[in-house]
Formats: sequence, C-alpha cells, structure tokens
Amino acid sequence: MRLDELAREIGAEVGGDGSVELSAVNTLEDAQAGQVSFLSNQRYTKQLETTRASAVIVSQATKTTARVPLLRTVDPYFAFQKAMVRLHGHRNHPFPGVHPQAHVDPSANVGEGTIVYPGAYVGPNTRIGRDCILYPNVTVYDGCVIGNRVILHAGAVIGADGYGFATHDGVHHKIPQAGNVLIEDDVEIGANSCVDRGAIGSTIIGRGTKIDDLVMIGHSVRIGPGSLVVAQVGIAGSVTVGANTTIAGQAGIAGHLHLGERVTIAAKSGVISDIPDGATVMGMPAMPASHGRRVYSVFTQLPELLERIKHLEQQVENLTMIGGDEGVEVV
Repeated sequence: MRLDELAREIGAEVGGDGSVELSAVNTLEDAQAGQVSFLSNQRYTKQLETTRASAVIVSQATKTTARVPLLRTVDPYFAFQKAMVRLHGHRNHPFPGVHPQAHVDPSANVGEGTIVYPGAYVGPNTRIGRDCILYPNVTVYDGCVIGNRVILHAGAVIGADGYGFATHDGVHHKIPQAGNVLIEDDVEIGANSCVDRGAIGSTIIGRGTKIDDLVMIGHSVRIGPGSLVVAQVGIAGSVTVGANTTIAGQAGIAGHLHLGERVTIAAKSGVISDIPDGATVMGMPAMPASHGRRVYSVFTQLPELLERIKHLEQQVENLTMIGGDEGVEVV
C-alpha cells in the first residue's frame, strides 16, 4: 500500500513522498526498499541515517536529518503494531472441521471460532469461549473456565493441582485442590507456562493480561486486568496482583502477598513483602528502585571498598602500636 494510506490507518503524519509503495515491516538494520521500519528507542536514532527502509515510523519529537520519509506519531510502538497488522496480519488458523483421529466427547460443545490444535486436551466440565486458540499439547484440566479470545500457546497447562501439602510427623500429606482456574477475556498465556487451580475457589487471570513463556502461577493467585508477566516469573500461592502491573523476567513473588495496581517489578527481583500502588521495585530482596540503584552502585565497588577498609584497619593498628606504651588515645 502507499505510504500516505498507511499513515491514515496508523494515525501518523507523513514527512516525505506519500506515494512510496510499502509491502512489509522490518527492523532499521535489515529493512530494504519497499519496507517500513520504526524507531521507538532513541538510542537507535543514528540508524535513521543508514537504514535502507523506504519509510520509518518515529515519535513526533524525534530530531533527525535523515532523508528517509518519516511517519510521525505520538506512540511509534503502537503505530508499529498497527502497521504489522495491516501489512502482515495475524497467523491464519484454517478450520477444515474435526479431524477423524481427534477424540471429541459427544457432550462437548466447542465455542464458535475456537481452534483446538492436535494433541491438546480439554477436561470434563470445562468451558471455553469464542475465538480462542489452543495450540498443540495444551492441557486444560477439568472444571476450568476460559473466556473469549484467549490464546494458550503450546505446552501450557491450566488447572494442575496446586502445591499444597500438610506436613505431619515428617510426612507430607496432599491437600485436595478443590478449586479451578478462571481465565478472563483476551488473555494470552505463553508456551510451557503453568497456572495451578485454586485449593479452594479460583485462580483468576484478569482480562487482557499477557503471560510470557515458562511462567509459574501458584494456586489461588489473582492477577488483575491488563497486567504483564514476563518469562520465567514464579508467583507463589495466594498472591493478589493489582491491575496493570508489570512483573519482569525471572522475578519471584513469595506467597500470600498483595501487589498494588500499576506496580513495576524489575527483572530478577525477589519480592517478600507487600507493594503499594504505583511502586517500582528491584533487587533481592525487592526494594524501592531509587534505593536499589544506590545499593547496586555500591555493590559494584565492594572489592575496592574492602581494600580501603583493610588499609584503614592497618593504619589504626600502626597508630595503636606507636602510642600504646605512652597511653596515647587514638580517636
């Protein structure tokens, strides 16, 4: 499509020749003629001078002398998403019907527009809404409820037993996990992620939440709408997470905590206490980010600080030896 046509669809202003023909989206480094790229991180601004793209989506505030036509917009990353949808589209899921080798219980009722790929298992008394996608080898245990437009990537396990045991006289006795999992509309869960069922009641994944690959969500956790959970995060049981919270990669959340709304947890953080609304934390144990940056700036200097301490200790010892016989007090 023409550059000026794309600009109208993504809400951008054209700077340059609007008649340029575009057929795909690519990175600044790899783009070729006929492709549009984007700049959402200003650290890559210099690449505007070398890119071979036919046009680039940029922020309205971007300053550049590059000759490439620009599409200026308030939110270049969102504009990039719309350009991707327009020029590439989402993955096509053809539905030729039910494969003769599939086993479908006569009582099962698959939601309209929902695709269940080979090897997926859906247990009894489970409800799945419309326009969902269950990729190969997804497992949904009995009694779970999945809303509309939910995407479960390959290997995701929904509704496995939570990690609940009562230890008595050195023996770990399994606690029946009598709850289920409720996944609300427009949730996406990445490959090989696990959401355990509630011990009592439901584990709830709020509307519009996006969960990455290899994430572990314990029993009876409640995640508010619009949250982002990045790869290899582990959330222990009975945690509540407020709306629009971001938990970055490899963070760990101890059980029975409350995380407020709009919280940001940095990668590799270890959260062991409640976090108020709007807070940003980092580190192990997690602390306010402003304090954490100071802590880690000192942490990188520990070898030098240790040498200085040893040197000062030696100086104090020398002064003590010199003045010791005369009763000299060293302050």
